[in-house]
Amino acid sequence: MDQLGYVKGASIQLTKDGLSKPALPQKNAYARLVQKHHSGRFRSYLNHIAQKIQLEESSLNDSNSDVEPSMKRGMMRDALARNGLTALSYSPIKTSQLEQPALVGFEKLNEEKSQVFANRRPHERDPSIGREGNLQVEEDYSVKQHGPATDLLKVSDALGGRVTQGTSLQKSGSEEKDEEEVWKNKHKKRNKCPANLDRADEYLTDEQFSMDLPAANARKTSHLSSGQIQGESHAAVSTSGDRKNRNKPTRGRKKNVFEAYMSMEDVTAGLKRGELIQGPLRINPKKYHEAFIPCPDGIRDIFIDGVVARNRALNGDIVVVKLLPKEQWKVIKPDGSDKETEATHESDVPEELSGTCLPREPEKGDADSPDVIIEAQFDDNDAENGQENSQTVLADDIKKLSMDTNEKVKDAESGCAQGAKQEDVSKVNNPRLLQEKFLQRTAKVVCILERKHSRAATGYIKLLADKSSDLFKKCAMFSPVDHRVPRAYVSLADCPPDFMSRPEDYSSTLFICRIVDWREDSNFAIGQMAKSLGQAGEIEPETEGILTEYGVDFSDFSRDVLECLPQSLPWVIPPAELANRRDLRKECIFTIDPSTARDLDDALSCKQLPDGNVEVGVHIADVSYFVLEGTALDQVASGRATSVYLVQKVIPMLPRLLCEELCSLNPMKDRLTFSVMWKMTPEGKILDEWFGRTVICSCVKLSYDHAQSMIENPSKVFGPEELPPVSPQHTVDEIHQAVLNLHQIAKHLRKQRFIDGALRLDQLKLSFTLDKESGMPQGCYIYQYRDSNKLVEEFMLLANMAVAHQIYRSFPQQALLRRHPPPQTKMLNDLMEFCDQMGLEIDFSSAGALHKSLNETFGADSYAEARKEVLTNMFSRPMQMALYFCAGVLEDETLFRHYALNVPLYTHFTSPIRRFADILVHRLLSASLGSGRPVQMRKEAIQKQADHCNDRKMASKRVQELSADLFFAIFVRECGPLESEAMVMGVLNKAFDVLVLRFGVQKRIYCNALPLTGVRFEKVGKKPELTLLWEPETPEQEAAPQVITIFTLVEVVLTSDSGPLKYSAVLKRPGREK
Repeated sequence: MDQLGYVKGASIQLTKDGLSKPALPQKNAYARLVQKHHSGRFRSYLNHIAQKIQLEESSLNDSNSDVEPSMKRGMMRDALARNGLTALSYSPIKTSQLEQPALVGFEKLNEEKSQVFANRRPHERDPSIGREGNLQVEEDYSVKQHGPATDLLKVSDALGGRVTQGTSLQKSGSEEKDEEEVWKNKHKKRNKCPANLDRADEYLTDEQFSMDLPAANARKTSHLSSGQIQGESHAAVSTSGDRKNRNKPTRGRKKNVFEAYMSMEDVTAGLKRGELIQGPLRINPKKYHEAFIPCPDGIRDIFIDGVVARNRALNGDIVVVKLLPKEQWKVIKPDGSDKETEATHESDVPEELSGTCLPREPEKGDADSPDVIIEAQFDDNDAENGQENSQTVLADDIKKLSMDTNEKVKDAESGCAQGAKQEDVSKVNNPRLLQEKFLQRTAKVVCILERKHSRAATGYIKLLADKSSDLFKKCAMFSPVDHRVPRAYVSLADCPPDFMSRPEDYSSTLFICRIVDWREDSNFAIGQMAKSLGQAGEIEPETEGILTEYGVDFSDFSRDVLECLPQSLPWVIPPAELANRRDLRKECIFTIDPSTARDLDDALSCKQLPDGNVEVGVHIADVSYFVLEGTALDQVASGRATSVYLVQKVIPMLPRLLCEELCSLNPMKDRLTFSVMWKMTPEGKILDEWFGRTVICSCVKLSYDHAQSMIENPSKVFGPEELPPVSPQHTVDEIHQAVLNLHQIAKHLRKQRFIDGALRLDQLKLSFTLDKESGMPQGCYIYQYRDSNKLVEEFMLLANMAVAHQIYRSFPQQALLRRHPPPQTKMLNDLMEFCDQMGLEIDFSSAGALHKSLNETFGADSYAEARKEVLTNMFSRPMQMALYFCAGVLEDETLFRHYALNVPLYTHFTSPIRRFADILVHRLLSASLGSGRPVQMRKEAIQKQADHCNDRKMASKRVQELSADLFFAIFVRECGPLESEAMVMGVLNKAFDVLVLRFGVQKRIYCNALPLTGVRFEKVGKKPELTLLWEPETPEQEAAPQVITIFTLVEVVLTSDSGPLKYSAVLKRPGREK
């Protein structure tokens, strides 16, 4: 689709200054501004907006429309807001009706295009038309939960409420509010102010929702069951009355907003013919009108533009899409019509960088950005994907790189700016005339195959606008905090009893609502209120909301599940079971875990052998002994799939009796284990390998701090008071020596891994100290990854790889493995180009080469490590998520490889207390050794469970990140302002991104929020550079310049904002004392 999208019949003439006003006169205030502004680019932009307004006015004045004039004015103002403008003096004036509004680019429609639009059925509406021609759609999704009307017309983020719709004009949040008040007051005097612009019930009839709400609530359970949904057609159920009414005139009836879903028969046939594409839907959390699904070729995601094109699908849903015609594909290069977009493009630096702890907000003007927007996703499991439990917001956040992709296009743009012919401009911006490498395919959703999204959301409730309507007495409006979820009508019967009389009492109360229906003819869903959580900004209400939104089951375990556990306590190992296992209870075996850990599922041993070699053992809790296949306990564990680790607590996968007692390898307790043991040389060369079921008795519970102290003090004699209680069967010196031996072997293993081509990307991880009574954060710090962590990691990786080979040899069709695909091609190419432009010599040829490049010294000063952190973050963006899979489902064995580890086979074996995938692997391993039941599951069932584990792992990771976000925002609120050094990570033309070194968070700093007299952006060579001119502090001083470029060190202050859980970063004036 063209970026400007002019309407049919609007002739455009090119002048030396840019695009002139259209030949057709515009009948609104903004058209007159075109003639007054001196900037050619700004004039062409307003010209574009004016034509969009004319298109929207014509839609509103359709003779069949039953919308009241006051509503039309409100809708028109909302349309203006979507285009980045305010309505200080706007008054709608009727225009001639356009028969078939369409966005066709710079040139008039040719006869072929005209015929296409003439033949299009009314309900087959182009998503791009829906975004601009159907005013109801985008406005419905730009509501914030509270605040003045102008706040409801933009998508704001936690860092200052920046406008993200379209190529909007730059305004601060306070300026927007001031203009809103001026506009309201002005029009109130004239009696022209549209009533209740921030209300959401203006487009729907009382009669419709008086019928819809009870009916939808009555069938809400069917809408929430993904099992029933999968494989069915999801078109709205039509009654016989509806079918009869289809042939009646549409006057007075509400038009459909969304297309009906395809039938499953048509979907199946279309997928087989290759006409349709299936994939998981990802919605940009900061720009909800942008959505994507992966492209089968793996190069560039398919873009779904607008709410209408998304067709009621929510984030994470498995959808089927149909590609739009090539002329509607997204052009990757800008047309130079917008200064912000053009300047950002020229900077050639990452425009959005993922946050280590907190989400990043997109830069203003991104809606028309030329960049392909691909959401990178990562796995959070230890080092296997190259990073240690990164807090990066990757499930939802969009990663963008702004790159020069072709000099020809740049030359064409330059020609346009200098007054080139109009046809040259069309070649640059008309998708039909461009090569596919300059385009991103766009599509529309035609079916939802599986509703992965929980359909639950946290948000706020408010009264409807029209107090005289019947609907006002029946429904309230639910506004979700997550703008990717639609607003919904909820029954007043489900709201607090005094909500009608005292709505202000609930303005900051969080509620949970479940979406139970969303009809084709409605911009709004119908919801069922589930629960009142409490005050926004408080830890427990916010945490419960996060868990509910991401479908985390935190309910108590049922009686049926608990009955699967041993009933006679204290439990002892049956003698018959002991006879079937290798007895290792007299060996020196110990655990190394975080000091607060209570679910200890792995232990280590290292015994010196007479021949000079060592016997190393990895001993894992035998959870599969207690979780028997087909039991109620097995079912709930497979459903939860993973434990969820929050800052303040854990939501366990298994009942606590197993997690913390019977399966946990607590010291001086006999425990059932599954062991992998190797005979090794002191250099880590494996001479022999053994798998089997064992019984152990851990002699001590070491923390990482204890083990680190032993490593750092090899000759120290530790006293009993310096360590936790130790079994009398073993001495402290014996344990100390075992730790030292394991450390030496781990160093050799690690060195060899990276020689063999492994990659590790260590990103900063934020940890908290909490008040024991209140649970509030008292402090936070960057978690230190030390040699003791590396020791444990190396042997866990070794055990996982050994088990992967064992189960694949035994069950090549049923083995549950884990693969890590290579980086996304397009994003990797963009990153390579960026590094070249920055003068960074980085080898991207393989995981090992990338690791070597990253770990080379970037300067000898004290901030070399900070520069490494910046690069680590950049290198993380193209990485994909590691995935569980069943070996029998993938025919190509080269797809089994794990990119970051650079190994052919890998699986998860070492954490069965917290991961269900590991329990399945234990069952496979047991069967391969002949000590367990034969594997009953077919490969299709194993793959289905693998998919579910992948889904729950991503949800768990996102919840963990949001929990850290929550606690850090509260920490800033309670303990701020917080000062820190920060390093610049990306430079735009009016903003820059920084990594806050003290806390590991990333923030964007906007120049218009600083006391500056001017800002100058330029390219020094290929590097972007921003010069800030600070206002003098005294009259006799001159403006102080400050140069900002990549790796610049600055001072910032983090301060809490007025909204709940919002904070921002402010740049300190250079030279000022701390």
